[in-house]
Amino acid sequence: MNRPTRGYRVFQGVNGVILTLVVVVTLYPFVNIVARSFSGERQIRAGEVTLWPKGFNLTTYRIVFGDGAFWRSYGNTVLYTVVSTIVAMTLTTIYAYVLSKKDLRGRGALIGIAVFTMFFSGGLIPNYVLITSLGMKNSIWAIALPNAISVFNLLVMKAFFENMPAELEEAAQIDGLSTYGILWRIVLPLSKAVIATMLLFYTVSFWNSWFSAFLYMDRTELMPATVYLRNLIAGATTGSNAGAGTDQLSQAAANIQSVTIVLTALPILAVYPFVQRYFVSGVMLGAVKG
Repeated sequence: MNRPTRGYRVFQGVNGVILTLVVVVTLYPFVNIVARSFSGERQIRAGEVTLWPKGFNLTTYRIVFGDGAFWRSYGNTVLYTVVSTIVAMTLTTIYAYVLSKKDLRGRGALIGIAVFTMFFSGGLIPNYVLITSLGMKNSIWAIALPNAISVFNLLVMKAFFENMPAELEEAAQIDGLSTYGILWRIVLPLSKAVIATMLLFYTVSFWNSWFSAFLYMDRTELMPATVYLRNLIAGATTGSNAGAGTDQLSQAAANIQSVTIVLTALPILAVYPFVQRYFVSGVMLGAVKG
């Protein structure tokens, strides 16, 4: 076995240093947010909190956990994310499977229509008028349907389906399976990597989305957690804190943004390890050819 050359060892060392710096730069903001969420008011205002909590305090967590508006918005976020992801995955998968058939008439036009929307849109006001005129305002469909198909995800899935052996589908047709049967029983079971990747993309996108809800929802009880967080960052206060003492209010004002960010990010951080093993392979397999 040949020993690594000096140049290769230098290359590995430089890569290690660069990747370590990238990890530090990436993780520091989140670690700092977590530390601030558990820190005391005086230490936060004095700028003493970096990577470890100072003046350990759970007051804000107790206030947020006791805030009915937060949990209602949290439940809305879960509902919106689940329904929107199901709709998006269904439409994207069907559209991508259709586009993967090279003998499909009008295939080029269908691809062109999809790609066109990546660069051009109707604009904010026409979209608002359209959603309102369709009666979708203050409903989950105002969030789910306009963002149902990401063209990037569509093209990745299309490329993935194109790379699958055509002989599998031909054999399934000989066995009497319909087009839907082939998709459900042959194609999808072999596409776990790209499906898991798209699920992660769509879930993160809908979970973090706030503008659609901010634009189309004007009833407080329908707001998702991201809009709740946006209102906190903008200086809004939670209505359930009126009975809290002055010290509690001061503590909450100092780190309520950090607490809410942590509570909002935790579900995605918990889900990612379960799909991480599919993530790289799903993107790479779907990007071999377009």
